[in-house]
Amino acid sequence: MKAVRYHAYGDSDVLVHEDADRPVAGAGQVVVKVAGTSFNPVDVAIRAGFLRQVFPLAFPHVPNFDLAGVITEVGEGVTGWKSGDAVVAFLPMTAPGAAAEYVAAPADTLAAAPRTGDLADSAPGTGDLTNAAPRIGDLADAAALPAAGLTAWQSLFDHAGLQPGQTILINGAGGAVGGYAVQLAKQAGAIVTATAGARSADRIRRYGADRIIDYTATSVTQAAGGRFDVVLNLVTTSPEETASLVGLVTDGGAFVSTTTPGPEDAGRGVRTVRVFLRSDATQLAELVTRVDSGELRIDVADRRPLADLRAIHDQAAAGRLAGKTILIPA
Repeated sequence: MKAVRYHAYGDSDVLVHEDADRPVAGAGQVVVKVAGTSFNPVDVAIRAGFLRQVFPLAFPHVPNFDLAGVITEVGEGVTGWKSGDAVVAFLPMTAPGAAAEYVAAPADTLAAAPRTGDLADSAPGTGDLTNAAPRIGDLADAAALPAAGLTAWQSLFDHAGLQPGQTILINGAGGAVGGYAVQLAKQAGAIVTATAGARSADRIRRYGADRIIDYTATSVTQAAGGRFDVVLNLVTTSPEETASLVGLVTDGGAFVSTTTPGPEDAGRGVRTVRVFLRSDATQLAELVTRVDSGELRIDVADRRPLADLRAIHDQAAAGRLAGKTILIPA
């Protein structure tokens, strides 16, 4: 089979599209024919070796932990899954990933994939599902759901403990995690203020944000107009910016960040939490249920062949990659 692998940490040129052995299903595993995987910014840091203490790799390594595909082989001890099942998963980040034609996946990470079908009034990459059927257009697009959707879910509910009627500021709502966070927070009955640039503002408004702050035109802290029960930070911030965001949390509230951590002791009873994503098949199945019911929308910015992965890493490092990019094996 073809796979993208790297044989050592380094710059993007260590990524090689090459022949590799097709995996077989071990005990507790299934083999999945990959329909699509998605790029995540942390892939760059892992490949460069910046996170080797947290995510130690065995080389050669196949990257990409978001998976959508169809089971072709079921290993010993696996129940509830069979060949032909369409699935999604958030794979272990140190295991061989989905940047390949086939991948061996732990069965306990799997959830049934969203139903697929033609989308009405939704051109590829627009993410405009306003009048669409409650399904995704293609199985590959489901790879945009696992990591980003789980990050949003765990940030809001496991860590922030978001409740109906609470106010939340989502800083960085225009990104993949932010889009899911806006939708999930609104569905939970929260009052949502989101920061977004002009390019993503309309989409975030359709997702249900009650108010949008254009961070390119004004200071978020100056435009906030008050404090929030929860501040969810999804962008890298300076110490000064982080302190300002923590200052927007009401007494006894929560500052939750997927990037820059808040101070250990923020005072005023404010909890500060740094999010570390974990695989959870039950939560992923709930996200899929919401996609199938039409409650949760998946936005895909671009679809590229798997062989483009090196170029995608370069574009991301240069700040020229926006939205969720799906990679499809040739």
